[in-house]
Amino acid sequence: MTRSLADRAVQQRRVVIENNHGEKLSGILHETGSKQLVIVCHGFQSSKERIPMVNLAAALEKEGISAFRFDFAGNGESEGLFQYGNYRREAEDLRAVVQYFRGENRVISAVIGHSKGGNVVLLYASKYNDVHTVVNISGRFNLEKGMEGRLGKDFLLRLQQHGYIDVFNRKGKFEYRVTEESLKDRLTTDTRAACLLIQQECRVLTVHGSMDKIVPVEDALEFAKFIPNHKLNIIKGADHEYTSHQGELTSAVLDFLRESLNAEKDMPKLLLKDHSFRSRL
Repeated sequence: MTRSLADRAVQQRRVVIENNHGEKLSGILHETGSKQLVIVCHGFQSSKERIPMVNLAAALEKEGISAFRFDFAGNGESEGLFQYGNYRREAEDLRAVVQYFRGENRVISAVIGHSKGGNVVLLYASKYNDVHTVVNISGRFNLEKGMEGRLGKDFLLRLQQHGYIDVFNRKGKFEYRVTEESLKDRLTTDTRAACLLIQQECRVLTVHGSMDKIVPVEDALEFAKFIPNHKLNIIKGADHEYTSHQGELTSAVLDFLRESLNAEKDMPKLLLKDHSFRSRL
């Protein structure tokens, strides 16, 4: 057991990457020795340490695939101030991570995002088209919805009156401030347009829980309408965090990665440089 823990410590190490705003992004690299790397992105006001991110990275690690889970700027251990909205800026954080590891001679096999992170990986795919396997876990299609639950029913009125809204948790502790600018950032992020910009050669999986009370499962059906090369997997009974369905979530993701590698056989120009990923999966 002691040896196992020591091996695990060697396989996982902290990596700090600077984004294009000079902020240091903190992440954990699950190192297996494979050149192939999968990047895992967290959701709204979350971190790399939340259960779905940790379990997905660990599952990839067990398959012999290196994985990197990190904190967006203003979240977790990364530098910067937390900001409401920020979808496009977080896509640029992901860009900084991708470019860093490409500079380390890694092949980015897939990007995976949970909740808001799902939106981020789709925005990334729509803009850069350089990672051809994308997994959207419980992302929100209709960004104009879901705000009342966090900000209150009269949030627009309060925002107009004061120019900002301070959000507190259930214990009355201040969490973050929503400004008119940050709200506009969310409302002007066009998910439909981004989905339509994703190229045919990019394979996208959307996974969603049928009992998700944070983002309704109907949003998953919208992604399926507009993403050209899309697969939909609804996990029956699962909530937003897949609390009792972690095994089903990781299986769905790993199965899709296997399918993506098989699909590469028919697209020679997109064949991965390091074929060790295929043998490991």
